[in-house]
Amino acid sequence: MKDKPTRAARQPRTHPSPGNATTATPHEPTRRRLSGRATIADVADLAQVSTMTVSRALKDPAQLSPEARARVEAAVTELGYVPNHAARTLATSRSHVVAVLVPSLSNTVFVDTLAGIQDCLGPAGYQILIGNTGYSSGKQAELVSTYLSHAPDGFLVTGIDGSEAIRQRLAAARVPVVHMYDLSRTPGEWSVGFSQQRAGFTLTKYLLERGYQCPGFVAAQLDPRTMQRRAGFRRALREAGLDPDVEILTDEPSSVGLGSKLLAQMLSHAPACDAIFCCNDDLALGALFECQRRGISVPGRIAIAGFNDLPPSAWSTPSLTTVTTPRYQIGFEAARLLLQILDGHPPERSCIDLRFTLTPRESA
Repeated sequence: MKDKPTRAARQPRTHPSPGNATTATPHEPTRRRLSGRATIADVADLAQVSTMTVSRALKDPAQLSPEARARVEAAVTELGYVPNHAARTLATSRSHVVAVLVPSLSNTVFVDTLAGIQDCLGPAGYQILIGNTGYSSGKQAELVSTYLSHAPDGFLVTGIDGSEAIRQRLAAARVPVVHMYDLSRTPGEWSVGFSQQRAGFTLTKYLLERGYQCPGFVAAQLDPRTMQRRAGFRRALREAGLDPDVEILTDEPSSVGLGSKLLAQMLSHAPACDAIFCCNDDLALGALFECQRRGISVPGRIAIAGFNDLPPSAWSTPSLTTVTTPRYQIGFEAARLLLQILDGHPPERSCIDLRFTLTPRESA
C-alpha cells in the first residue's frame, strides 16, 4: 500500500505594518476560493497586510500610508471583494439600511418623495431599499417580511392603511416606522404628511365659492388617500346642501388617457355638472384635453381642478387649478424624523403636519 503524500508545512506569514508597505517580502498570493466569495483574509493575503489593516482601509483609509492603501484597493478590485454587511450589522447593531415602501415608482408624486428621502439619508451614511407595493396591502405585507430579513434600521411607509398584521409584525421586530402622507392620531405612531380630507374639502369649498352649483368628483385607483379626498369633497357639498353623489369612480390605474375617458362618462352621467374635481392632476389634464378635443370651454362651460400640482399643470392651456402638496418635504422630513428616532432623540410631536396649498389657476 502506497503511503499518502505528505502536505508541506505552511510557512508562517509576516505582515508589514501599514506605514512601512515597501519593506514587505513579496509572495505568491492565496487564490480566491472557487467555492465562494472572497473574504477579508483573501484580501489581506493578496495585499500582504493584516486583516485589521484591510478593515481600516475600508472604514477609514486616511489611517493608512498611501502605499498600503493602494495595495489594499488593488486587492479588493482584483478579487471583487464585497464586505460582509451582515457581519458588520451584528458587530455594530446598525445596518445603515432603511426600507422605503411606496405604491408606485412611475408616479411623479412618489419619485419626488424618494428624492427627499435620499437627500436626507444619503449624507447620513444610509442606503435605502425601495419597495413598490402597487397599491396592494398583500404586496406590502410581502415586502415587509422580505425586508425584515435584511435587518433594516427602520421603515418609511406610504400611508397608515396597512393591515393590523403588518403593524404587529413591525412592532414585534422592534423596528421604528414612520408613515408618510397620512397623519396618524394613534399614540406612539409616527407620521409626516397632511390632511387629505381637509385638502379635498378646501378645494371643493373653493369651487362652490366660485359659484359652481353642481360639482362632480372623478377618481381612479381608489387608494385610501384618494378616498379621503372624496370624503372632503362630499362633506363640503353636504354642508352646502348640494348633492354629493355626482361622481365617477374606477379602480383602474390612473393616467391622462383615463382622465379623458372619465370626463366623457361624467358628461353623459351628469349633464348638469359644471365643475369637476379630479383626484389627481393626471386625470385632470386628461379631462382638460378631452374638453379641448370636443370644443368645450374651460372654465366657461365646465371647470376642472386637479390635485398634487405636477409640473405640467402650470404649463397647460388653460393652466390647471390644483392643490400643491409637499411631496419632497414629506420624504425629507420623514427620513429626518426616523434618524432622530434611531439616535434616541425623537421630537415631542409624533404627528408632523406639513400642510398643503390651494393653487388657483385658469381652469376653475
